[in-house]
Amino acid sequence: MIKKRSSFKIFLAVQHALFLRELSMRFSSGRMGMFWTFFEPFFQIFIFVLIKMALFGSSENSFDFAVFLALNFTAFNMFKNIVIKSTASFKANKALFLYKQVKPIDTIIARTMVEVFITSIIILIFLFLGFYFDFDMQVEDLTMVSLGFLWLIVFAFAFSLVVAVVNAFIDSIGKLLGFLMTGLMFASAVFYSMNRLPIEVQNLLMYNPVANFMEMIHGYYFETLDDRLVSYNYIFLWTIILLYMGLWLYIKLEKRIISI
Repeated sequence: MIKKRSSFKIFLAVQHALFLRELSMRFSSGRMGMFWTFFEPFFQIFIFVLIKMALFGSSENSFDFAVFLALNFTAFNMFKNIVIKSTASFKANKALFLYKQVKPIDTIIARTMVEVFITSIIILIFLFLGFYFDFDMQVEDLTMVSLGFLWLIVFAFAFSLVVAVVNAFIDSIGKLLGFLMTGLMFASAVFYSMNRLPIEVQNLLMYNPVANFMEMIHGYYFETLDDRLVSYNYIFLWTIILLYMGLWLYIKLEKRIISI
């Protein structure tokens, strides 16, 4: 008698297959595709360090500016890539939905895990280079920094689920994401700290939930920074509302998504 696999084991098997498939597709453009995936954050850091030196000279910060940028760009790029890569995941994997075991939401989970995996490798590379070149890598509170990254992953998944469901029916949503992410990068304390800005600007920019995550992450990383501007209730509500909205839309529209 053949023993049936549990739903959870089927889910894990599907995720394993999708993870390997998505990882292979991510690097399918060859060595340059893999190179750019890992080189992009280093290029961003190099550009912004040059801009800082050109505008403000080599004036000292109360923290290592290169490490500050590496931390922030790693976190923001992870969020950005989870959302952008997940947006078209339903249409890109449409053929797989012929298999009853594969659900559309599985593709978003797999793409999220791929981005987390790539981000983990980038973090390890940054750590190696940081210690090798003797940057100031001391972390004030590693637990809270890790919590910030994990929370940002959940937020990114929730946001990407909403966008992916809407994009399945309205193509223009996906096309607008690139502009949205560029605006978010400049409004999310990626290459600056909010406490250096005027109070009026702080109050405006902190309505952006991503800025709260960035302030949380580098606020707990550097001893000279803090998280006093972060509203944890605010980003908790954003996360819960987006997650509820995404799951509700997905459950209601799953059959239509499969049949598109």
